Amino acid sequence: MDNTATVAISSDFLTAFSKLPRQIQGKVTEFINKFRINPKSSGINLEKLPAIDKNIRSVRIDNTYRGIVVYQEESSVYLLLWVDHHDEAYEWAKRKTCRVNSKTGALQVFDVQNVEVSEETKPTTVSTLFGTLTSDVMIELGAPQDLIPFLKSIPDKKNFNDNKDKLPSDVYENFSWIAEGFDPQEIIDMIKADTSDTEEEPEKTDTPPITDDFSVALKNSESKKTFVVIEGEEELRRIMAEPLEKWRVFLHPTQRKIVKKNYKGSARVLGGAGTGKTVVAMHRAKYLASKLGDDERILFTTFTANLAEDIKSNLRKICSLDELQKIEVINLDAWVMRFLSEVGFSARIEYGEEIDKLWQRAVVDSLTELDFSWSFYKDEWNRVVIPQEALSLEKYVKAKRTGRGVRLDRKKRIEVWKVFDAYLSLMKEEQIRDINMAMYECSKLFANSGTKNKYAHIIVDEGQDFSDNAYRLLRTIAGEEKPNDIFIVGDSHQRIYSNHPTLSNCGINVRGRSSILKINYRTTEETRKYAFALLNGISFDDLDDDVDLGDKCRSLVHGEAPVVKCFADANEELKYLKNCISDLQDRCVPMKNICIVARTNQLVKDYSSLLTKSGHSVYQIKRSKADDLSHDGIRIATMHRVKGLEFQYVFIVSTNNRIVPLEAVIDHSDPVTERECYTAEKCLLYVALTRAQKQAYITCYGKKSEFL
Repeated sequence: MDNTATVAISSDFLTAFSKLPRQIQGKVTEFINKFRINPKSSGINLEKLPAIDKNIRSVRIDNTYRGIVVYQEESSVYLLLWVDHHDEAYEWAKRKTCRVNSKTGALQVFDVQNVEVSEETKPTTVSTLFGTLTSDVMIELGAPQDLIPFLKSIPDKKNFNDNKDKLPSDVYENFSWIAEGFDPQEIIDMIKADTSDTEEEPEKTDTPPITDDFSVALKNSESKKTFVVIEGEEELRRIMAEPLEKWRVFLHPTQRKIVKKNYKGSARVLGGAGTGKTVVAMHRAKYLASKLGDDERILFTTFTANLAEDIKSNLRKICSLDELQKIEVINLDAWVMRFLSEVGFSARIEYGEEIDKLWQRAVVDSLTELDFSWSFYKDEWNRVVIPQEALSLEKYVKAKRTGRGVRLDRKKRIEVWKVFDAYLSLMKEEQIRDINMAMYECSKLFANSGTKNKYAHIIVDEGQDFSDNAYRLLRTIAGEEKPNDIFIVGDSHQRIYSNHPTLSNCGINVRGRSSILKINYRTTEETRKYAFALLNGISFDDLDDDVDLGDKCRSLVHGEAPVVKCFADANEELKYLKNCISDLQDRCVPMKNICIVARTNQLVKDYSSLLTKSGHSVYQIKRSKADDLSHDGIRIATMHRVKGLEFQYVFIVSTNNRIVPLEAVIDHSDPVTERECYTAEKCLLYVALTRAQKQAYITCYGKKSEFL
């Protein structure tokens, strides 16, 4: 056994592996395990190739398939780069080289043969895409010296994207920002910030020196984005079982830095759809859990039950059993219900229609002289009273009503309070609580119970959807501010519920401890731009006292813009939908990689029935349950339910007038509230669109949605 050798797998190797027949995948996995144990074994058949890079080797998987390996003898490092049918593997290998970047210290794999530029074809003007950049700037951006002539010759963005596979992944990423018009110095500063060790209280880690030694380069944060060292058979089989779920294995330097940072208090991470916020939150949980004692726990909470189930499912893919046992995943409403039950609180929590009936009764019982609708009082309660805990007439009269469209003088506030007083009495009488009142009472009971804080850390996913009361409760559960106490990820552009929290007002200070994720890993840039354009002209907060423009996010993957089709009637729309699905079937797309998304539960039932009658296997993704990938079939779900999920192809159906936006949920009682309802509906469409990895389709019939 060769105990001194290091074997690592590249991200590209996993991409190639995922395209192999299932039977061959099994052979490859078994080969890698033997290779990991002893890469110099006589049965490995490590052979030199006629390639540009003298370190390139081939390894025999069977009579037909070959793996491509880079072997650096001095460091005893073996890098598995590619696997394919032997002819295709050799063709891929002859163009490639693998070396350490002299500026960044990162391992880079790129195409040499096709990037040589003769004197005759070198540009003589600066009209090319990167023609204005100096060689020194290009080197700062991570470009190897011998790629600079090629980069300077690229005429436009399309040509640049077409040549993506010829460039090191970090070079493509950095130059993509330049192609989008960002200032080179801004990108250079961003690279340095992403890869520097600037933790407030850094752990004792040494920054690896820049050297040609591959074993040193593998420790570089940029290298870890595309290479993983195989430590054991269990880890190997876990990686090879789901080769396309690269989020489990590879983290961007920005993400890795956030995951392992030691914060002096609470921290916040913002980022657009597809930037990996939940991935960061899960890896953060794993990292913190690995450092906890046996009796310490982490609370990982999110807004809805179904998202909690999805997170539980995904944590199982990255955590050891010991780490999993230290992480409690539960949506906050369920946590509140459980705690109140444990302390003998008899009232039950109700939502929706039951609470609406209580408000209607409160208006009648109050005998108020005002002619506001019951929905106005409900909105005033949730947007003014509860966020400021103005639970008495005296406090309500003094409460700020910033952002409310209907003005109330002191006399009117006294009249409004009559309704609130009646509502409070009815909740007590009926032993019912709305969730905000339940959280308020839960916070008080927890603080007064003398309950020992059992959570060393709290992690919050989808932080934009939590209320002020939810954050006050989390502050109470966490106790006094301490290092790494509360870690929040969110994006107000994906706010699909009516909460508008301000962290600082809830005792959670994130000043100086905030990060922004900027790279969209899920959607194409064309889909991202289309979806983001829906939100033009709307101001979004950063979950605190500032704004989040969301203008720094970019996708590094390109494709077609969303396809928008409007039909005369529902039958024509259904016919188009079935034709598209048949076409995807002919292209061998697994049906579980297709999702039909509709605005309401009734529409989901209707489309599910129609597709089933057409002979299609349909799997409905329901509330409070994770998507079971062992079940094949076209996925179908509401816009709310697909939040946090992703699919190769997404069809957003029935985007008709009065359905998107859904007229029934637009509250016309207050002009500001009305605007916010429309914004929430736009955010919902934004969320649905950004679930698509390869292609999004939007269909409607009759009169189309005003959003289109």
